[in-house]
Amino acid sequence: MAAPGSDPIPSGDVPRVLWDCYRHPGRESGVRCRRCEQPICPDCMITAPVGFQCPACVKAAPSVQPLRTIVAKPVVTLALIALNVAIFVPTLAGGALLGGGGGDLIDRLAVNGPDVADGEWWRLVTAGFLHFGLIHIGFNMLILYQLGSMLEPSLGRLRFFLLYAAALLGGSFGALLLDPDALTAGASGAVFGLMGAAFLGMRRQGIDPMQSGIGGLLVMNLLLTFIIPGISIGGHLGGLVAGAVAGAALLATEGPEPGQRALGTAAAAAVAAVAVTGSLVTVITPLWPF
Repeated sequence: MAAPGSDPIPSGDVPRVLWDCYRHPGRESGVRCRRCEQPICPDCMITAPVGFQCPACVKAAPSVQPLRTIVAKPVVTLALIALNVAIFVPTLAGGALLGGGGGDLIDRLAVNGPDVADGEWWRLVTAGFLHFGLIHIGFNMLILYQLGSMLEPSLGRLRFFLLYAAALLGGSFGALLLDPDALTAGASGAVFGLMGAAFLGMRRQGIDPMQSGIGGLLVMNLLLTFIIPGISIGGHLGGLVAGAVAGAALLATEGPEPGQRALGTAAAAAVAAVAVTGSLVTVITPLWPF
């Protein structure tokens, strides 16, 4: 059966389901209203106890709020951006503006196998807040703001922070696993993890990630990871895997039951712990013969 408003289907033709928003003709939609089942676009999606509803179905329930207004500001996201910028400023003296070395701060805080093996374990964390140039930090912070504004209101501040931490630590693990002797830094691993979580979250809500732009963003960045020299493949892939795993656990436990949410939170923390353990084991007992 075709969606409301579709053209009559000639006899013998294959039915064509229209996914245009019923309130905005011509605007594609990837989800239907939970109550009336009419297709709705992101601007019309209103969160409900289960799924999404259209504006017409929630007029009698004023307490239900649009998805984008659940949390006024993505506080954790903004704090992470501020911290990245604050740490980037001192590296300007070391030539980091146009992608230079960044000076002593980069040397002391970026992640690399020999220094972590010598006990400087904090590099696993601090590396995720360093950048090698204005373009590097600008691109990462832009995507962090976009994805954080989407995920933090949905997950909550603590759970979003754990997701970011798991992805960041997963990026450090991946970098040490594939290129332990390189000096690696940047929030890219954490950002890749957020992209993976956002991709899974949209699929869970019945939205096509490829139509939303998240899918294309992820694919484009994966291609750049393998095409542009000097990019940490391990850092990007490690962050993506850790973020996807932690995000899947958090998204699957978004129910109102405290025990269920606690289980998802613990799972995300476990992903971060595994990443740290894997990093330390890798630098002490390298898995590769080089």
